[in-house]
Amino acid sequence: MSRHHSYRNRSLLALMALEICAPRAAVAAQSSSPAAPVTQAPVTQTEEWIHVPSTERPPIQNYPHAGVVGQPRRVVASQNHAPQGRQGPWGAFSYGNGESAGFGPVGRYGVAPWAEDWSFLRDKSRRDDPFDPLKFIALNDAKTIWLSFSGETRLRNWYEETPFLGKKDGSNSGRFGVRNLYGADLHLGEHVRLFGQLINADAAGWKGFGYNTTYRKRLDLQQAFIEFKGKLAGAQTGFMFGRQQFLDAPSYVLYNRETPNVPLSWNGGRIYAIWPNIRVDTFDFVQTKTDATLMFHDTEDYGTRLYGGDITALVPQFSIGGETVHSFLDIFYYGYRYGGSLSVVPLASGSLKGTSSRGNVGFRWYGTAASFEYSFGGLYQDGTFQKSGSEHKSAVQAYSVNTIVGYRHTPSPLHPFIGVQADLYSGGADGTNGPVRTYMAPFNPQTNYLDTTTYIQPSNLVSVSPVFSVTPWKGFASIQFKVPFMWRENADGAIWNSSGPYTFSKTYHGGYIGVVPQASLKLQLNRHLTWQIYGARFMASNGLHAAGGKSGSYAQSNVVFRF
Repeated sequence: MSRHHSYRNRSLLALMALEICAPRAAVAAQSSSPAAPVTQAPVTQTEEWIHVPSTERPPIQNYPHAGVVGQPRRVVASQNHAPQGRQGPWGAFSYGNGESAGFGPVGRYGVAPWAEDWSFLRDKSRRDDPFDPLKFIALNDAKTIWLSFSGETRLRNWYEETPFLGKKDGSNSGRFGVRNLYGADLHLGEHVRLFGQLINADAAGWKGFGYNTTYRKRLDLQQAFIEFKGKLAGAQTGFMFGRQQFLDAPSYVLYNRETPNVPLSWNGGRIYAIWPNIRVDTFDFVQTKTDATLMFHDTEDYGTRLYGGDITALVPQFSIGGETVHSFLDIFYYGYRYGGSLSVVPLASGSLKGTSSRGNVGFRWYGTAASFEYSFGGLYQDGTFQKSGSEHKSAVQAYSVNTIVGYRHTPSPLHPFIGVQADLYSGGADGTNGPVRTYMAPFNPQTNYLDTTTYIQPSNLVSVSPVFSVTPWKGFASIQFKVPFMWRENADGAIWNSSGPYTFSKTYHGGYIGVVPQASLKLQLNRHLTWQIYGARFMASNGLHAAGGKSGSYAQSNVVFRF
């Protein structure tokens, strides 16, 4: 029976019975999978008897900061898998959207096409989409050599009343950006594959600013790597070498630069090993240096490095209030070397520029049960800051704490979630005396995790926000509301944006920065077309207004086509 027919039949049963319990959904899901099975987490007794209005997992894939946390998900283990585009043979780490395996979120057509496995389409009876012939193209009679194409075109409009608290020219600025990411994945048997992806991007608008290499890009290679993989010491093991995007980190620490047009990419090697209940990943990269004006002229930036490792373990299941908790524990070390506008030390007037080397050691424990989910993370930064033209080095001593916890009413057709998100990023006083205590995230953490406007960088910051969302049972829409209240962690330190510390016309006194009520609407128009709408109002504090900062509204619209 095809997956399409299986889903259709289950939907008819849902309409007839109004409620379908999870065991029947699990059996139907298993019977509709003639291809190599994906290991699923065990369905617990608590999960089995939770009734849900639909047996299909919603096709919308958000960009959560911790696996399934924050997803418009449903309840049971059999539903916590992408509806078609499959994760690899990652066992327990395929849970949810597969982010726990370290390759990014996997959807039917997701943001990480290099992590999708379309080999099940060698069975033509399972094809139910006009683009399926492009997802599996056999190149030999045995169908062991095959090619898969992927693509994304994103159109983005955004409006800013007072960009960056009024510190950028161009009030009432309206901008437009477009990017294209088109790739090919060539599989040479079970153990070798080559993935390549092209990019081009452009931007325009009125009263625009900042149209640099992160927004404009002539045709070039975004990714080009070879992967060798196989079974070694009981683990699914692989070595990836070349230019690649990297998403094996909490997205509030680093991500792939989704706000501008040109995502981050890295050059180097990565080795991973995935056992049934634990996985290990180690890597060493230099950043891609982009050229906005010439085709195929991107090179390597050997002054900017990312290296380290990650261990993720499946935590043994336990119960809270009679509900079984499914959770993962990450322990990681990430090393940074970088310069640029975020490698500075603010002074009373101006700033010292230099080169930063930072090590980040931390953990993240995140999990989900039938009616609640959570994520707790902590990180300590050490290292040095070296002023340009000087041999003197200042020590770095910084930290961050990131949490979110909430309740989800799963039986409701609206599937509401209500929670609290709290984040702490250390800050230091302006000047060069003593260690540098300001936490830095130089490699573009996920923007919408904190603030849609991007006006505040996760440095010297305390943020507390209620979170509320609803996802109608068919999963075609997800609506979320957040209201982050923000303070300086160190009232003698700078307020930071994504381009460095703010400088105001007058001295800013006090710790309170402001509040940013914001809302997002995500519409899944069909399998391939998504429309995301964001709106926010940055309401600056009285002290920030007195120093020269301004309040302002922000709006953004994204139409994304993927196959």
